[in-house]
Amino acid sequence: MSTRKEITDDKALGIDGFISHFFKQSWFSNSNKPNEAQYITSLEGGSGHLPELGVNNLWVLWEKLLNSSSLLNLLLDKRPFLSRSLRLHFRLGEMSSLIIGHCHFCVEATGTKSRTAIWRSPRAAVIPSFHLPMRSYEVKNRTFAEDIKALRLITAIKTPYLPDGRFDLEAYDALVNLQIENGIEGVIVGGTTGEGQLMSWDEHVMLIGHTVNCFGGSIKVIGNTGSNSTREAIHATEQGFAVGMHAALHINPYYGKTSIEGMISHFDSVLPMGPTIIYNVPSRTGQDIPSRVIQTLAKSPNLAGVKECVGNDRVKHYTSNGLVVWSGNDDECHDSRWDHGATGVISVTSNLVPGLMRQLMFGGKNPALNLKLMPLVEWLFHEPNPIAINTALAQLGVVRPIFRLPYVPVTKAKREEFVKIVEEIGRENFIGESDVQVLDDDDFILLTRY
Repeated sequence: MSTRKEITDDKALGIDGFISHFFKQSWFSNSNKPNEAQYITSLEGGSGHLPELGVNNLWVLWEKLLNSSSLLNLLLDKRPFLSRSLRLHFRLGEMSSLIIGHCHFCVEATGTKSRTAIWRSPRAAVIPSFHLPMRSYEVKNRTFAEDIKALRLITAIKTPYLPDGRFDLEAYDALVNLQIENGIEGVIVGGTTGEGQLMSWDEHVMLIGHTVNCFGGSIKVIGNTGSNSTREAIHATEQGFAVGMHAALHINPYYGKTSIEGMISHFDSVLPMGPTIIYNVPSRTGQDIPSRVIQTLAKSPNLAGVKECVGNDRVKHYTSNGLVVWSGNDDECHDSRWDHGATGVISVTSNLVPGLMRQLMFGGKNPALNLKLMPLVEWLFHEPNPIAINTALAQLGVVRPIFRLPYVPVTKAKREEFVKIVEEIGRENFIGESDVQVLDDDDFILLTRY
């Protein structure tokens, strides 16, 4: 720490010297700590004197200011008289939700040029968040967590494209209408299957709003507004609820993984905004969401439930403790639903055979139907989703054969295999009216810029 100097009217010193002079009164001795009234009395009296803190104790004042809105407002309103020849300006820059890294002071002395010095704290200050979520408590048309908990069959809907890479809304609307006609209760918009990872946030929120406007009266619209960035998750979720989505789907931070406490804080930042489904898929995120995290989050009335991909043992653990769970694995969803207490499934397969998936979730135990669907389910996931579902929908003639890279169609041999699976299950059980066909490599359009 630099040596402090006495300050005079004709000399501008660094911040250490300024603090030493400005906080001259020794109000902060251990035996005589001031209260808020003393601060305000001193400021209103015009003396301009504040207690001597020294650099090491400056955080005591700073934290007191942050915890007292009346004192902070008074200090900022009356800052011109804080000293006979000096003016102290607090410039509160953009604050993160929890951390202030540094504070800027501008010190001006009479008869001299102004000098700006930056004081960096010796330790981070953890303060209450200044960010307030853009939430609304208006109940008209609002969906509550209990409404989401009742859903049995939710489709992770596919997003089709035009040749220039924009959304093919005509094909998208047809897909959603087919889901509604076959008894689907909700859709995930912009999830992994819907390729939200390849969308800009503008595209993402637009598609959520479009789905709500067109179909929000018939099905529940759940927007995938999760992100590995808490800031982005907050922003996207605010926008999603603003355009009318009924619930949000949130994943844990992936790639740049965080601690258990960080995971809880991440979800706590978005839960107050509305009904939320937590999505646990360690095969994609590289990190499991432990049950204790979910149990902590379950204290929020906005937690609708969990989309769980770890397996039926985890499903059983949650359902036995009263939590709502949707299976995230189509190959396990029948047993999850009827043997382990799952509410239902968030499904990829239902894009193709929504009617059969409804039977599987609503018609009671049906191992024969489950077995019949297994070849299709296995085919859909022999490559990472959504590669196969994109190929299948194109071969059924319900979407254009257009892929946004890095996704590419499955091999010719697998495309031929799909045609055989459709014939075995029955073309009448699949969506669309065209005959299923084997597309050639040249039939597909691969987009690099979109």
